[in-house]
Amino acid sequence: MAAAVRVAPMLATPGSVLLGDGFAYEMKYDGQRGMATVDSRGVRLSSRNGTTITRTYPDVVAGIRRVLGGHDAILDGELVALDESGRPSFGLLQRRMHTQRAGAALVHEVPARFFVFDILASDGRDVTGLPYTGRRALLADVVADDDPVVQVPPSWTAADGVDGQVMLELATAHGLEGVVAKRLSSRYRPGERSPDWIKQPLRVSATVVVAGWIGTPGKLESLLLAAVHPTGGLRYIGHVGTGFTRVGRAELLDQLGAIERPTHPFASPPPRWASGDHVRWVHPVLLGEVHFREFTTRLRHASWRGLRPDATLPDADWPG
Repeated sequence: MAAAVRVAPMLATPGSVLLGDGFAYEMKYDGQRGMATVDSRGVRLSSRNGTTITRTYPDVVAGIRRVLGGHDAILDGELVALDESGRPSFGLLQRRMHTQRAGAALVHEVPARFFVFDILASDGRDVTGLPYTGRRALLADVVADDDPVVQVPPSWTAADGVDGQVMLELATAHGLEGVVAKRLSSRYRPGERSPDWIKQPLRVSATVVVAGWIGTPGKLESLLLAAVHPTGGLRYIGHVGTGFTRVGRAELLDQLGAIERPTHPFASPPPRWASGDHVRWVHPVLLGEVHFREFTTRLRHASWRGLRPDATLPDADWPG
């Protein structure tokens, strides 16, 4: 039986990974956070916000059964889809993230991987109180290192001659999302954002709320975006009109049409130009992710990455 551990991911604090000794370094992978609970009832996968996604990733579920060989565990990691060059592709993973039950054809066309980087319980024992080093050693024993689907990515320390600068250079050279530094002595804190884990993305991104859209019937030109202001309430932060795929635009149009509302959802009025008939407002229930170059009170040079069904409203905090 699995230990009575809260199944919620520990979260990293944004910052610089140019730190001293006492930290391990891991690559930051571009995917969907996943928590796997394995016990006598089987394998259950959940997203960052606790949504069950077991049927979305049947190939990963099969891989977890295979590597654990009947043992119980609670695992934390990143669900990814690899492109032709072997790099995690969030665009590819979108096809899996938005499918409640993936069929054999989709699994074959877009196979998923589970990069496991932490363990919360093992054979009924709560191990969240162990230091990072202890959990990583246990993880290496629990998860086989030769499985094609479920893998434990490496971590490095100063003893390996690696520091934050080296990791950032490697991440840049290989086109990865960024670097995470984790304090060697840190315990696992389910559901908490902790300074013991520090993340430094190479590309600036933000979780945003879709507040409306501009276009004509059957054609989406751009999305109007919002974020939660530090004083509370949603505020307009700009629009995005690039980064969409043809299929993605069509799927968004269907979803937007089902959640339209007559007025804007902001706590304060949007820009004057956004008051015409060319704007359609929606209930703020869809969250997505964008890349952007800079943020003042508006996103500059934003590019759409996709919807984030694993995010909740508090995730759409004020950029920067």
